[in-house]
Amino acid sequence: MPSYTVTVATGTQWFAGTDDYIYMTLVGTEGSSERTLLDKPLYNDFERGAVDSYAVSVEENLGDIELVKIEKMKYWVHDDWYCKYIAVKTPSGDYIEFPCFRWVVDDKEVILRDGRAHLPQDDKTRVAKQHRRKELEIRQKTYRWKEWHPGFPMSIDALSHKDLPRDIQFDSEKGVDFALNYTKAIENLCINQFMHMFQSSWGEFADFERIFVRIKNTISEYVMQHWKEDFMFGYQFLNGCNPVIIQKCTNIPSKFPVIHEMVADCLERDLTLEEELKEGNLYIADYAIMEDVTPNATDPCTMQYLASPICLLYKNSQNKILPIAIQLSQTPGEDSPIFLPSDDEYDWLLAKIWVRSADFHVHQTVTHLLKTHLISEVFAIAMYRQLPAVHPVYKLLVPHVRFTIAINTKAREQLICECGIFDKANGTGGGGHVQLVQKAMKTFTYKSLCFPEAIKDRGMDSQEDLPYYYYRDDGIKVWEIVKSFVTDVVNIYYDSDETLQRDEEIQAFVKDVCSFGMQDLDYSFPKSLQTREQLVEYLTVVIFTASAQHAAINFGQLFLGMYPDEQFTEKSVKNAVETFQKKLSEVSKLIKSRNEGKKLPYYYLSPDRIPNSVAV
Repeated sequence: MPSYTVTVATGTQWFAGTDDYIYMTLVGTEGSSERTLLDKPLYNDFERGAVDSYAVSVEENLGDIELVKIEKMKYWVHDDWYCKYIAVKTPSGDYIEFPCFRWVVDDKEVILRDGRAHLPQDDKTRVAKQHRRKELEIRQKTYRWKEWHPGFPMSIDALSHKDLPRDIQFDSEKGVDFALNYTKAIENLCINQFMHMFQSSWGEFADFERIFVRIKNTISEYVMQHWKEDFMFGYQFLNGCNPVIIQKCTNIPSKFPVIHEMVADCLERDLTLEEELKEGNLYIADYAIMEDVTPNATDPCTMQYLASPICLLYKNSQNKILPIAIQLSQTPGEDSPIFLPSDDEYDWLLAKIWVRSADFHVHQTVTHLLKTHLISEVFAIAMYRQLPAVHPVYKLLVPHVRFTIAINTKAREQLICECGIFDKANGTGGGGHVQLVQKAMKTFTYKSLCFPEAIKDRGMDSQEDLPYYYYRDDGIKVWEIVKSFVTDVVNIYYDSDETLQRDEEIQAFVKDVCSFGMQDLDYSFPKSLQTREQLVEYLTVVIFTASAQHAAINFGQLFLGMYPDEQFTEKSVKNAVETFQKKLSEVSKLIKSRNEGKKLPYYYLSPDRIPNSVAV
């Protein structure tokens, strides 16, 4: 009687093991095995981190094994079980891996394909086609679109984290980490006292030090010592947490009437302001998006204000970026003077603080929330709805959307909701942050997510003109490495543009992003992909946005190129992953070498510090 050896690996997540009944059925091209009970409850199998093996006997050879069915039946109460993978050794000695990386819950069965990736047109048997179709039907009922606010990208249809599908919730260990980190942040920043400070005007600059003193590292201490200085103010536009606002100034706008006589003392090359402009030495940061945003009025006892400033910056002879003129509104006039470095020390310092305030709001709400968190959620939902687990693009993308829907749902539940932290501690709370996202969406485009094009569109692409823009330099390196890796994977599965065009699932994924996730508005998101080059760019955008871009404007904890869940089993893809990891490691070494001895090292885009996904 033929016998198959089945190896089952349980995850290491907290509470991943189970004492429920686990049944298995092998489905082959020549028939199916009997429904087999692998082990009885309380026999210490299927414990957290365990790898258990079982013999499954059959009447006759099953042919090529196509599917593995897993069923969990409750013993006393339902006990969720996280299955990493199942491996089957056939009577002929073949070894077949069936990746799972899913929670098995309630009495629902989970059906697994082997680890080889397949395009829809590659599946020839009725069993494979039916499984593929059924998986997507279930997913599309489970992962539903919902509009959280008009004018926002669409999000998941779930009111709270516990309403999410089990597979995309934080696992227990991650949930504990989230709670502990949240508590630690409150403790470290004295957030209760910090929040109290918002309820009344800050009386002195020393109030800032009361926050800084809680964040102990070399960079923070250096920033605290120099934050009032113009060079630090300018440096942060290039390599701070929001390095996407500054752009080359090609003409001084009429709404910002700066003339040569105002700034002559700041210019170092014996050129007029107009000549400096033509030489490419002027840059501008315009916060027009902040105009008419409603300030926080949730506390009737406290008046809060917002500015929509414009800041003119000058590249001096040492290639430092320095502010030379600031206007705090979009409309010039007696009520909106232009502040200059020659003004009273505190007038100039306060003008810079108002610019930083506007930068904070745009950073948190547009650069961070909208352009990494929310857009990554759109890609994630569309992926789950349109790509089965056997699709190579699903296998490629799933590590880069891990926990993204969960963290965004937590944010809507606790952070940016009515009476959430934004309302209590943010000048745009009480609805202003919603207005900011809605305004930003009106000019948001797919091409703005393409890193090299976004840099070029702001006139910031020349390393010769601006040698210390590390966000650009490191970002380009990482973008090209990600693109090279994606190209390798795409070329393994798509031998021609025609193969891509015939892939109905990838076309449905792209259309779902555009027509539902972005509500078919004019954001230039493609509705279909015709060439492999277009697919490479699209997938590079998804991965780079979720990993490197988010790292550059936030901070990391799960690193790029590290894939503990092995979705791919093919040697060709594993080789591509190894090449990817080697290239990333080389960039990390280059960045580490460059940073040595610097008082302000830039490491946010060092690959060993880039998280795989938007998970915090």
